[in-house]
Amino acid sequence: MARLPLILLPGLLNTSRLWADQVKTLGKDREVAVCRTDHIGSISGLAEAVLAMTVAPTRFALAGLSMGGYVALEVWRQAPERVAKLALVDTSARPDTQEQSIRRRRMMDQAKAEGIAPIVLQQIPGYLAPRHVNDKRLTGIVAEMAHEVGVNGFLTQQQAILRRPDSRPDLDSIRCPTVVVVGADDQLTPVALAEEIADGISDAELVSIPDAGHLSPLENPEAVTAGLEEWLRD
Repeated sequence: MARLPLILLPGLLNTSRLWADQVKTLGKDREVAVCRTDHIGSISGLAEAVLAMTVAPTRFALAGLSMGGYVALEVWRQAPERVAKLALVDTSARPDTQEQSIRRRRMMDQAKAEGIAPIVLQQIPGYLAPRHVNDKRLTGIVAEMAHEVGVNGFLTQQQAILRRPDSRPDLDSIRCPTVVVVGADDQLTPVALAEEIADGISDAELVSIPDAGHLSPLENPEAVTAGLEEWLRD
C-alpha cells in the first residue's frame, strides 16, 4: 500500500533547507515535496499554487512552519477533502496585531533600502532559541536561506503575511488528524499560541520540542522528525 504523500511549507525567509533533515528521513518511504512560499503575494494565492502542483496528489499530508502554517490552513479551507493530515509547526492562527504590522512594514522599507543582510541580523534572535543564537552552523543556514529568498521574495512574503486572515474561527471545523508542533523556546509564536491552536482543533495533539526556538526543524531535527513520523503513522 502506497504511503500518504507529504507536502512541506517553509516560513518567512526560509527555503527547502528548513526541512532538509525531515525530507531525508520521511522521504525514504513516501513522496515528499517542499513548496515555495516566496513567489506569490497572498496566502490564498499560495494555497492555490500548492493545490495546483503536479506533485500534489488527490489527498496528502500537509505540514507548514510559521508562514507555511498560514498557507497550510488556507489549503485546508480551500480543499479540506484533499488534506488527509495536517501539521502546524511554530505558527499562529491569529492575524497580526497593529504593532506587528507596523514592524513588518518598517522591515520591508529597510530591506528595500539596505538589502537582506540587516534583516537577517534582526531575525536571528527571534528565529533561534537563546542557546543557538551564537551557533555559527545554524546562523549560517538562516543567513543562506534568507539570501536565497532575497529582498523581492521577502517583500512578497510580507505582503502575503500582512493580509492573512484570522484562522481561529475555522479551527473547530478541522476534522483531519492534526499535530501542533512548537519549539519550547519559540519567542515569535510561543507555546501559548500553539496551545490555542491545539485547543481549537478536536483531538489535535500538541508536541513541544526541547532545545528549539521558532525554527525547530533545524534546531532539533530529530525530535521534529519523530513527532511527524508518529503523526504520519498509517
